[in-house]
Amino acid sequence: MSVGDRRTSARVAAVIGAAVLVCSGGVAFADPDAATLASPDGSRLVSTEQGPGRVLDLAVYSAAMGRTISVEVLPAADDSRPAPTLYLLNGINGGTDTGDWRTGDNWFTKTDAARFFADQQVTVVMPVGGGGTLFADWRADDPVLGRQRWSTFLTAELPAIIDAAFRGTGVNAIAGPSMASSAVFRLALAAPRRYRAIGSYSGCVRTSDPAGQAMVDAMVLGRRGNPLNLWGPPTDPAWAANDPYLHADRLRGTTIYVSTGTGQAGPLDTLDGPGINANPLKLLDQLTVGGALDAITAACTAQLRERLRELNIPATFSPRIAGTHSWGYWQQDLHNSWPLFRTALGD
Repeated sequence: MSVGDRRTSARVAAVIGAAVLVCSGGVAFADPDAATLASPDGSRLVSTEQGPGRVLDLAVYSAAMGRTISVEVLPAADDSRPAPTLYLLNGINGGTDTGDWRTGDNWFTKTDAARFFADQQVTVVMPVGGGGTLFADWRADDPVLGRQRWSTFLTAELPAIIDAAFRGTGVNAIAGPSMASSAVFRLALAAPRRYRAIGSYSGCVRTSDPAGQAMVDAMVLGRRGNPLNLWGPPTDPAWAANDPYLHADRLRGTTIYVSTGTGQAGPLDTLDGPGINANPLKLLDQLTVGGALDAITAACTAQLRERLRELNIPATFSPRIAGTHSWGYWQQDLHNSWPLFRTALGD
């Protein structure tokens, strides 16, 4: 571990349990040197350990969910100066199926995110978990998935703790692929001004029409959850209330980046493509399942583009002429969207 990495770990450890006070829409923090063990609502930074390279493994207790969440953090290049924060959400499995992000499909294992942001003055935060939850606040506890209050965690609990521990400026962006692609819109709507920029890769933002409800049901059922515990039956007003497509007028002033493939085989859909490892079965799955998924998201993206155009809300759409639902393309999306995010974050 380098001297800089040890310094970062020591500083984060020093603010474990920092009092996080959320009031009047703002965040006030106790002096880290006089940190208490918990914030008024009980959310707190429990521990931090050195992970691979410069990544730090944080354990953050969520009072809303009543459990500890694993959060991986890549500190800003110069941790002695304040920095904005980029939150990276994962797809359908929440980053892991085993509880250990190192063996899962996520931004730090399937892309070059750690290397790409190594010299950037931004703190990169990747929560682990939330598979099949759409990163929403569920109306009821689920017998299999448990209590899900991801919207509260990602808009109120976690940002306050990250800003306290990593000299955050309070300016944030958030991005994610697949299941997370609609979540970034909902989170921006749930907490105006919390996320200055959002990135949506290969996803469907409209979730309350029959096609959107079928898509949500498939994601929840795929993780053995009960969709009724999310937003209720299909006729419940909660579906419309949580549909970013219907409330897109409230996104004015938010920097928006949207991308998707077409489902047709692209330059990364080959035996030597990212993550394929010359395995013909993996390639076949990427071409068939991944192809079908991005064919669907291409149609969704066109619908969203027309919606934002009707509302005269600026947004950057970057459709790929080919490509499937896979990490290699999402790595490209992250690279392509970063200049836009960096400007929005105040670089």
